[in-house]
Order: sequence, then structure tokens, then C-alpha cells
Amino acid sequence: MSLNRLQFEKSPYLLQHKNNPVDWYPWCDEAFEKAASENKPIFLSIGYATCHWCHVMEHESFEDEEIAKLLNDTFINIKVDREERPDIDSTYMTVCQMVTGHGGWPLTIIMTPDKKPFFAGTYIPKEPRFQRVGLKQLIPGIAGMWKYEPEKIKKATQSIQDGFDRSLEFESGMFPGLEAVDYAAEQLTQRFDNENGGFGTAPKFPSPHNLSFLLRQWFATKEDRFKDSVEKTLTKMRLGGIWDHLGFGFHRYSTDKKWLLPHFEKMLYDQALMMIAYTEGWQVTGKPLFKQTVFEIADYVSNNLSHKNGSFFSAEDADSDGEEGKFYVWETDEIDKILSNEESDFFKTTFNMLHEGNFEDEATKQLTGKNIPFLTDVLTDARSAQFDAIREKLLIERNMRNHPLLDDKILTDWNALMIVALAKAGSVFDEKVFTNKAKNAFDFIEEHLISEEQLFHRYKEQESSINAFADDYSFLIWAAIELYEATFEVKYLKKAISLSEQFVEKFWDSKDGAFYLSDKNSEELLGKQKQIYDGAIPSSNSVAMLSFIKLSRITGNTKFEEYANSIGEYFSTDLIRSGSSITFGLQAVQFINNQPKEVVIVDCKNLDPEITSKISSVFSPFKVCLFKHSIKKELEEVSNFTSDLHIINESTTFYCCTDFTCEKPFNDLVELMNILNSNSLA
Repeated sequence: MSLNRLQFEKSPYLLQHKNNPVDWYPWCDEAFEKAASENKPIFLSIGYATCHWCHVMEHESFEDEEIAKLLNDTFINIKVDREERPDIDSTYMTVCQMVTGHGGWPLTIIMTPDKKPFFAGTYIPKEPRFQRVGLKQLIPGIAGMWKYEPEKIKKATQSIQDGFDRSLEFESGMFPGLEAVDYAAEQLTQRFDNENGGFGTAPKFPSPHNLSFLLRQWFATKEDRFKDSVEKTLTKMRLGGIWDHLGFGFHRYSTDKKWLLPHFEKMLYDQALMMIAYTEGWQVTGKPLFKQTVFEIADYVSNNLSHKNGSFFSAEDADSDGEEGKFYVWETDEIDKILSNEESDFFKTTFNMLHEGNFEDEATKQLTGKNIPFLTDVLTDARSAQFDAIREKLLIERNMRNHPLLDDKILTDWNALMIVALAKAGSVFDEKVFTNKAKNAFDFIEEHLISEEQLFHRYKEQESSINAFADDYSFLIWAAIELYEATFEVKYLKKAISLSEQFVEKFWDSKDGAFYLSDKNSEELLGKQKQIYDGAIPSSNSVAMLSFIKLSRITGNTKFEEYANSIGEYFSTDLIRSGSSITFGLQAVQFINNQPKEVVIVDCKNLDPEITSKISSVFSPFKVCLFKHSIKKELEEVSNFTSDLHIINESTTFYCCTDFTCEKPFNDLVELMNILNSNSLA
């Protein structure tokens, strides 16, 4: 079997297509030069390794000799991993959403050799189906238009370029106030599903940053409805089929409103963001299930997505043996063979398993005979102990099945999110194992993905490549701040500062404000995008806005806050009108408008772990916490305002500062806890 050019790539997604008869190129100058010299359009296909419909389109069309010949005769064909090149994906996904009104993967773009698109779509079948054009008809149609109707193509490319240019425009204004926060919180409340948790109807995405936003709204307003909606959502997701009750970890999203039938891929970023949400949920409610979930997510990541070098892999596929979810579902006969009668009855009853199956096929709406384990109630301690033994037996059996593909590339931004989650959980639960994993992963990034003044996006097989994007910088700065507050090791604070300075230098729009998605010297494509809307992960500008505010409060350096203010002003209208889609960005608005506190702890020896444990366990989202060693003075190098803060009464001393003005120091930990809880109902 002949191999195409993708055989030389590192991306698991591109390597999946190396045996296709399609003459694929990676995104490279050679492909565009060849298209120009041969006067051929470009067929661009964008996806990712764990995408179910990407697999479908490959098996159906890209492995088909007839379709491959049509593609090779008509186009220069380019394959892109969206996770490696989010700049390319974001540009052409914007085009697809403009042209078709929707988006998704696989993303199919047909464009000129100078990268100007004139057709956009997602999954395209081989033959026409359900009013979808088929590739057999589309390709000859495009070939005819390219040859005989160039003016029509020129008109289409210009129309798309004009629309794309408009998408780059934002209406700036004043930095938003709490009215924008209140409006977004009410929007989410109106969409809240009071029966099943979550927001809206099917399909349902976890969107954990929405939950973190609502917890902050509860803390600020004392309105229990915000906390209650988060508590119900976290509980219902954890009981549902979106949670893997045997192997742990969250699947990507639910296709139904009850969190039963997921798309089965498991992404590193979902585990990280859900870990954060459940950690904060535990801080607020004290529910044992939420703490258990945090520890079980950590187990899943440790067992399935962790490299021995300390970093984290990207994802696990939804498919195995060519079928989505096959690895995870069960027939009742299988259960009966593995377990004793008593165990089988317990498991099938408790986890709602039926002989005819407990979910419908998405296409036929017929029961499948397969079951996804899910709960209707939280298990009691006794029933949970009974399940533990059953779980081990079923897990042994399940692990004998063919496993879904592991996407083993290491991405800086997703690793940074996992560092944030582990640092936060390690601090809150006083769990040194989590904190050490976060430190090890950060060390790995420092050693392998930072070279002099350049941060890289991807590591695979001892190779670091692809210059970092805004998400990489933004999330890594967030991770460094979280690690500082978890460990009080000043080196993380210094790294947050140096990364922030690089980020500004490489990505900041000095004319209008805010950060570009890719650095100022990168490939132009259709135009340089700036992102504020939060998707599956928060946007780079959202995270930067909050991180820069915190960094300013920790260091006393107001230049960081000026950048944050500029981001808020640049995206002002969108934050005010569409805040429920930018809830991480609004966390910055919440923080700055709720009298944020700088808590400085001063001692002449290393900090008492009991003190840090108590401080960390409290949900107090509008604060930063610093530790100053009164002899070593290391903090003063980066945080000048702490130079005049001294120990009193020869014991641990607390300063509570607002807007860099510190109140009278005190030694009573109880007094500090009261201050931290001052907006809380606890």
C-alpha cells in the first residue's frame, strides 16, 4: 500500500490518513505552490484524532479509490489537525458558520491557491443523503465551476472575505460593570433545566466555566438559586452516562437532555475544567460526591492520559473496532456471565440496565440492546462499597476489549489547564500528590516546550514544534499563578511575569487592544482573529483578563491591570450583550467589582500547613493570597508593596489589603477566616 505525505507527520490525526489513496499534503508552502502552478483549487479537510464523524468520512470516502481519484484529479488535498493548528481551524470554522449557519468537524473547505475559500461544509457523504450533497456530485460540480465560471468563484471569495472582515470587528466601550454580570446570570438561569440540570436542551455540554461563574454570582449576591443550579448540574452529570462509572472521567458531551447518551471521546481539557468545577462545588456545598469526583477524575487522568515524563496526553477516541462507544457499553447477558447472580441483580438494577437496552440508536430511534451505566440517585456508603468490588470485575473484563485510540500528542494549553486543576485541587484538599503532579507537568513544559524566548504548542516523540498560540500563553500564565498560590514558591510568580511580558510582546494589538489568536509575525490567512467567546474551553482573552488582574494584585504592578482593562473595553459590547457566552471573561468583571482582597501572610519560618489548608478550603473567589518570608525577602523582588509588611508579636501575621492598601495586621486565623467568608452564607 502506498503512503501519502502524511506519513512524515507527528499528529495522530494526520497519521490516521497516511494510508489513504487521497494524495494528502499537510499544511505547507509546497501544497499551495503546487496548486498555483497546476491551477487547481485546494480541498482542505480539518478534524481531530478522536472525532467520530471524521472517522466516518475517512472510511466512507477517503479510503474509497473512486473518490480519491476524483479528489486527486481535481484538487490539491490538505489535511489539518485542528488541535495542532487552532489558527487555521478557527479561521475556516468562522467561514463555515458564516456560509452555512453551523459548524463542526470534519470541516470541509474548498479554496483557491491563495487560501480564499468559496465552499464550506462539515461532513459530506459519498453519495447524496438526507438533502446533503455527496462528494460524487460535489467534486465534478466544483471542477466545472473552476474551469468555466471563474468569475462566480471570484465573487464568492470576495463575499466571504467581506463577511470575515466584519467578524474581526468588535464594538468597544467602557469596561463592563456588574449589570453585565447580572444580565448574563439571568440568561443562564432562564435556560436552566430544573429537572435534569445543565442549560438548554439536547445536546448538552458540561460548560464548567458557566458553573464557576454562577458560584461566584452566588458568593457575591447571596442568592441561593445560583448555587442550587450548580449543585444540581454537578450532581446530575456525575450520575449520568456522560460519566464513566467504571473507568472514571467525563465523556465529551451528552446527546440528550438527561446526560445519558454521550459522545464517548474523553478530552484532557474536559477532565481539567470539570475537576475545577467539582473542586469549587465541594468548597461551597461540602458534598462528598463532589470531592469523590475530583479524586476519580485525577485517577482517570493518571491511569489513561499521563506520560511517564510528567506531562499529559490529549484525548481518548470515542470509537473502537469502527464503532462509537463500543468499548463502554454492555449487554445484560455479558453482565450475567461476569458477575454472580446477586452482584448482577445489584448492578443492573442500580445502574438502570435493561435486556432491550437503555438507550436508542441516534439514527433509527430503536433500542440497541446495549446499556450505558447510569444512576438515578447518589449511592449510600454501603451500596458504594458493594459497587467497588463489582466495578473491579467489570473493569478487568472491559480492559480486555480493544481500547479506543489514544491521542498521545502533548499540547501546552491543555496541559496548562490540567496543571490549574491539579494545583487548585491539591491546595483545596491538601493533597500533595495533586500539587506534585502539577509541578512536574509545569517542569516538563519549562524544560521541553520553552526555548529561550519561544513557547511551543506541541510536543511529540522528543520534538517540540509549532509556535505557541494565545491559548498556550494565557493558560500557562493562569497555571503559574495557581501554582504560586498552591505552593507559595516565588519561581512560579516570576514565570507568570516573564510569560506575560512575552505574551504582550508577541500577541498584543498595540493599536486597538486585546490579544490576537496567533502571534503578530504568523501566517496571515484571511485576517488576524481575536477570541473572547468561550467554547469547550475558555477563550485566551477571557483567561488573560482575569489572570492579569490577579497578577497585578499579587505583584502591585498596575501595568497588568491596564492590559486587562483594555481587553474589557475592546470586547465591551459583546461582554454586555452576550455575557452568558463569555462567562470566564465575566469572572474578571466579577473579581474587579467585588472588592478583591490581597491576603498577605508573613512569617519568619515556613508557613504552617494547617494555616494554608484552612485558607485554601474556603471558597473565596475574589482574593489573591501571598506568603512573605520575613527573612528570605524573595517575594519583595516581584511584589514591592509587601516590603513594608512585617511580622508582629513574633507569630504568623496576616495582612488584608484592598487596592494595595493594607489594614492593620493581626495574628488571629479565625479573624482571617471571617474576612474570607464575609460574602458567604457559610
